[in-house]
Amino acid sequence: MKFDTLQQGISFYENYARVSGFDTRLYSTKKRKSDGKISLKYCVCNKEGFRETPRLQSNCKRKYQ
Repeated sequence: MKFDTLQQGISFYENYARVSGFDTRLYSTKKRKSDGKISLKYCVCNKEGFRETPRLQSNCKRKYQ
């Protein structure tokens, strides 16, 4: 769904969750590189799991010469 404002979308999902019998939490945000404005925000069920490792941690190592 698309909403005119971020707050309208969050309010809609929180109300839907309340009526359906579950709670929500804000999970992730994506911003546009061009102007830094929020373009996407994930609202998920509070029972949804978390990542095991943060996205910024990487298993690859740089080779320095």
